[in-house]
Amino acid sequence: MTAPRAAGTALAARWPSLPYVAPFAAFMAVLAGAPALGVPEPWQGMLRLGVPALVLLALSRPQLAALRVTRPVASTALGVAVFALWVLPDQLVPGWREHWLVSNDLTGGTPDPAPMAALLGDPLQVTLRVARAALLVPVVEELFWRGWLPRWMARTDWQTVRPGSYTRSAFLVTAILFASEHGAYWEVGLACGLAYNAWMAHTRSLGDLVLAHAVTNGALAAFVLATGQVGYWG
Repeated sequence: MTAPRAAGTALAARWPSLPYVAPFAAFMAVLAGAPALGVPEPWQGMLRLGVPALVLLALSRPQLAALRVTRPVASTALGVAVFALWVLPDQLVPGWREHWLVSNDLTGGTPDPAPMAALLGDPLQVTLRVARAALLVPVVEELFWRGWLPRWMARTDWQTVRPGSYTRSAFLVTAILFASEHGAYWEVGLACGLAYNAWMAHTRSLGDLVLAHAVTNGALAAFVLATGQVGYWG
């Protein structure tokens, strides 16, 4: 066992929440920190992909190895359905994203599309962004939102709580917090969080949630590349 892997195993043994929480924390920290520090592209994209991935490999190998997909067809279908749910409001109601209900002082406005539009002209940045959205984010977020948080909310000795078990408050709170992570897309984020929570409660399989989430994000990436509607990558 290499020294970094041994150190990660020791840390995870001491703090069992770490493999579920640390990758997400690293992802959020670099997501906010890289722009604040003025890191230029493509280095910013490399950090946003690389740092959480390294934390995953250092701390979460057993959790990654334990992922199993038990309902591949249904989980894929859910991912496609959530993708459709994500884009339909803007396609059916012109100007919906600028309505005060979704874009306001609390949720924030839609991001400036210019930086993302420039990204589409750079194959390296596109590759980094697609890899982050379709490969990294589903694992990092599902470990935290479905693998750890609802169980931790149910009991302090959360490891005794079976994956997919929710108290009523945990079901709602995790969906609301998941929605808050998505800013002006909070309403579709809330619907997405509720759908993913329900699927986790049904399947009790984190692997199925990772697959569904990856399909959703992969479909969104394809939609952005096909239409140029970069707001979904804001």
